[in-house]
Amino acid sequence: MNLHEYQSKQLFQKYDIAIPAGLTVATPDAAAAACRTLGGGRWVVKAQIHAGGRGKAGGVVLVDDPEQAATAARRLLGGRLISHQSGPAGLPVESLLIEQPTAIARELYLSTLVDRESRQVIFMASHAGGMDIEAVAAAAPEQILMIRVHPAVGLQPFQVRRLGFGLGLDAGQRKALGRLMGGLYRLFMECDASLVEINPLVVTTTGDLVALDAKINLDDNALLRHPELAALRDPGQEDPREAAARAHELSYISLDGNIGCMVNGAGLAMATMDLVKLHGGAPANFLDVGGGATAARVAAAFTLILSDPKVRAVLVNIFGGIVRCDLIAQGIVAAVQEVGVAVPVVVRLEGTNAPQGLKLLADSGLRVQTARTLDEAADLAVAAATN
Repeated sequence: MNLHEYQSKQLFQKYDIAIPAGLTVATPDAAAAACRTLGGGRWVVKAQIHAGGRGKAGGVVLVDDPEQAATAARRLLGGRLISHQSGPAGLPVESLLIEQPTAIARELYLSTLVDRESRQVIFMASHAGGMDIEAVAAAAPEQILMIRVHPAVGLQPFQVRRLGFGLGLDAGQRKALGRLMGGLYRLFMECDASLVEINPLVVTTTGDLVALDAKINLDDNALLRHPELAALRDPGQEDPREAAARAHELSYISLDGNIGCMVNGAGLAMATMDLVKLHGGAPANFLDVGGGATAARVAAAFTLILSDPKVRAVLVNIFGGIVRCDLIAQGIVAAVQEVGVAVPVVVRLEGTNAPQGLKLLADSGLRVQTARTLDEAADLAVAAATN
């Protein structure tokens, strides 16, 4: 689950990580009032969406008086901001963060995330703050500094010093970096985060370290332990189909292709998408109905796939280990009858009660093709989506 910048900064404050003074608003009048409350002669108006690249997209505006802030708010609020990370449709802007500007001497990058290879938390830092860190890693990997934190001992002072020296910080700044990294590590562990990123982390003209931006991704699997964090979810920033899938306990990710895929098991789902690509097609989604799928869940999954207007064919690939193939077939029939499917459907069933499931589909009178192998199913689906 992603958090907005203002929500991330609220957590930063809780863990004593310095941020600029700011207020969150949702109307033009509130934007002007926030400027007067914060004081000073200039302010930054920042659109709140779950995507980077806001500055280049016109979502970060420097204003000189409260009326300019209100004008910027009228332009941004209620619209959609399109950045290189938001996708072509953009994301809705429903709130703004008004901040006092920061006098910047240097921009750095700092993040913490899970390193799955070592099974440890890793800190990444770089001189190249404010830039796309993936591009920096590809073009100049020597600029990326990394330390791994062993869970048994936690963050150690020598590791902070190593990053501090690598970033060219003086003694006072290295001490401040230690406090900041300690706060980040506690936040990461206590909130069950999967990523905490500060880009840029700035060194001000007075030598202080301030988190100018903030990004936090939380582990969905741990949200049951954190109802107060789960309440921060903004469904408006998510694909509506992905939100609907979560309500039915389905794993769904929208993609750009035109072949809808419904599979049980994440590994089988990825293999199915690979086969679709191998046969010249493009999957419209990743959808895992789970090993214990019921007919009702399958019907919900089918309805979800068909709600995507890009879908020109549907490929169902089910291995009946725990789940019974006849129950899957019942769900397919129910969904097709309820939705009124106008696209070809290809089904491959294998495993428990597969013959009974295939007979149910054959006797349904619906526009459903069956396949004996995954290769055959992928080939049929690609042909159906192409014609």
